[in-house]
Amino acid sequence: MTGTAPVPFTADDYAARMERAARQAADAGLAGLLVVPGPDMVWLTGYTPPADTERLTLLVLAPGRPPELVVPALEAPDAGRATGAPALTLRDWTDGRDPYALTAALLDARGRFGVSDNAWALHLLALQRTLPDTSYVSLTEALPMLRAVKDAAELERLAAAGAAADAAFEEIKQVRFSGRLESEVAADLAGLLRRFGHSQVDFTIVASGPNGANPHHEAGDRRIERGDMVVLDFGGLKDGYGSDTSRTVHVGEPTDQERRVHDLVREAQEAGFRAVRPGAACQDVDRAARAVISDAGYGEYFIHRTGHGIGVTTHEPPYMIEGEEQPLVPGMCFSVEPGVYLPGRFGVRIEDIVTVTEDGGRRLNDTERELVIVD
Repeated sequence: MTGTAPVPFTADDYAARMERAARQAADAGLAGLLVVPGPDMVWLTGYTPPADTERLTLLVLAPGRPPELVVPALEAPDAGRATGAPALTLRDWTDGRDPYALTAALLDARGRFGVSDNAWALHLLALQRTLPDTSYVSLTEALPMLRAVKDAAELERLAAAGAAADAAFEEIKQVRFSGRLESEVAADLAGLLRRFGHSQVDFTIVASGPNGANPHHEAGDRRIERGDMVVLDFGGLKDGYGSDTSRTVHVGEPTDQERRVHDLVREAQEAGFRAVRPGAACQDVDRAARAVISDAGYGEYFIHRTGHGIGVTTHEPPYMIEGEEQPLVPGMCFSVEPGVYLPGRFGVRIEDIVTVTEDGGRRLNDTERELVIVD
């Protein structure tokens, strides 16, 4: 079961995104944006060039100018077939020519530019040598909300990805845990995500017993035992948009403390969700969830932020963390995932993706949040 295919994005969709990005750059006092292969380029143009090539590929967005894509000549045909290509002017270069001189002609020689976070130092340093009076700032620093507010089509894809992850959880509850390696259950989860339509699996955390106290534990060769609490955190990309959910299950009957801690995290997750509303600050979501855990005496064991944004990547701005005063806006999507981690014993995390609505929030994950008993 993979569901129906989403409505494709159009050339007009990509043109509008590029126009909006250039406008936001101007509002931020930048001369433009320099976007390299990666999630920003895919989101802005629909073009997915080779991410590991040493040849310069660069989208230049500047206020008042049409978007221009500097691209190696051997890849220009593929770039020209991208959905967003009608809104682009291609500037191709051949091996043996200087691509930085070509790019320099498109830039303000004294401008300050926002640059994709994953830009290669090789390319950025070469541009600086060619245009020594330019300066650069990362896109996350300059325009952290560039991709944060999703339109209806993006929300539809995120909801479908969340539903697919939920379907994977419903299936994984039925498999045997006791006596199996964490890595075996993780492989089951990866297979289920693909079965339900994911083209890319980013992570399948299966953290049993004391390993659950490590929030980013890599599933390994520990054999799961009866009496273990097991944290499951998994997600990836479906139709280009992310899923990410966490549930904590127990192999056999839990102890009273294990049940109390799970109930506490569930209460904290609910408090974080209820704090979601337009105009609230990102940090308000973190504060609401953290207060529940701190008031119960477990504050020192909640050791990470409450949430992160999600879209064409599974982790992106905004972040639900103390000090982040960015107001929530309808269309933002992010995780709400408090946890308690008791070293040497067990951990609990419960996570849903949430989108901001006009009057509150809506969960994109709907599996049960009560403690699930597995075999």
